[in-house]
Amino acid sequence: MSIDWAALGQVFGVTLAVTVGIVGLFTVGIVGTSRRPGQEGEAATATAPGAGARAGAMAAFALCAAAVAYGIYLIVAA
Repeated sequence: MSIDWAALGQVFGVTLAVTVGIVGLFTVGIVGTSRRPGQEGEAATATAPGAGARAGAMAAFALCAAAVAYGIYLIVAA
C-alpha cells in the first residue's frame, strides 16, 4: 500500500482553509447580529445593530448555509 502524501497534504490544506473560512463567516454573522453596549455613563441598555450590520450578518449566514449544503451535496451525490 502506498500513500500519496502530496494529495493528502492538499486535502488537509483545503479542509483547513474551508473550515477556518466557514467559522470566520459564522463569527461575522454572530457579531453582526449582536447587541452593542450603550455609551459610557448611560443607563445599562443595549442598542440593536443597524440595518447594514444585520444585512451583512444574514449574507454571512447564507454563505455558511450554502457551503454546508454544497458539502452535503458532494457527499450524497457520490
